[in-house]
Amino acid sequence: MGSSSNTNTSGGGSDKDDKKEDKGKGKDSAEPSFKEGDRVLAYHGPLLYEAKVQRIENLDDEWRYFVHYLGWNKNWDEWVANDRLLSLTDENVRKQQELEKNQVVDKSIKSGRSTQHKQKGSNAEAKADKDDTKSLVKGKKRKSQPGTEEKERRSSESLLVSQFPLTLKKQLVDDWEYVTQMGKLVKLPRSPTVDEILKKYLEHRAKKDSKINDSYAEILKGLRCYFDKALPAMLLYKKERDQYNEEVKGDVSPSTVYGAEHLLRLFVKLPELLAFVNMEEDALNKLQQKLLDILKFLQKNQSTFFVTVYDGNRKGADGSKSK
Repeated sequence: MGSSSNTNTSGGGSDKDDKKEDKGKGKDSAEPSFKEGDRVLAYHGPLLYEAKVQRIENLDDEWRYFVHYLGWNKNWDEWVANDRLLSLTDENVRKQQELEKNQVVDKSIKSGRSTQHKQKGSNAEAKADKDDTKSLVKGKKRKSQPGTEEKERRSSESLLVSQFPLTLKKQLVDDWEYVTQMGKLVKLPRSPTVDEILKKYLEHRAKKDSKINDSYAEILKGLRCYFDKALPAMLLYKKERDQYNEEVKGDVSPSTVYGAEHLLRLFVKLPELLAFVNMEEDALNKLQQKLLDILKFLQKNQSTFFVTVYDGNRKGADGSKSK
């Protein structure tokens, strides 16, 4: 599962602090915190999902709840403890949405990005990233305008967040669990690479439309360029950094080494990036529709684009061998 419309990417943000603040109350108490039939928000991996409590039981003086994740196959139904559940309130729904937006970036990655920019010159790299973002969305950097920022942010997120394919959400969470919980990494170089996937999509559009719109080529060029910039800055988990340093050297572009798994993490960040441009609503919606079409292409080819087995025979970021 991943960020859901019930409801990412990534990628992979840490939510330990949030969990500490919002753990369900009632553990070891005489009365359960939730009852059968209650709708709740349940943690699965780094994200929150809307779920329904179907059964409850008290095991070893601790209440457990059997939940069904709304909109998901019953195969995902499971028993969870109090610390996995939150009440379905407006405040917790906002928390759910924040986790979806930041799922690719955890605290360690943010620290790594900050350090990297300080070493290489933060002003120059920040400007380069903003320029690449502009080429991606063909818009201008938005100036701060009190009262309009939140409205524009919601507009930029609406389509990409609400229509993010469910199977790709699951892919994101599985990816997060393999890397951060099991210490397994995607074996590099990937095939197909990000560069090859985007070329395949362009060929797909050409066949579908008979004549391809130049705007698709521009968007794909922007995606490729931004992926190369964003990967080391915000798309990698801490345990993947040594692997990145081994595989991406000299003039090698990340888009010629990495594949669909890391490209999908970029799509989780796109709503946040779109919040920094000033575009007419109609143009913004058209852009999002094209980005969604690329996501659907990834979904259609999910079995061939994404790996099913991660590599566990390598050393982790701490130097210990992954299990």
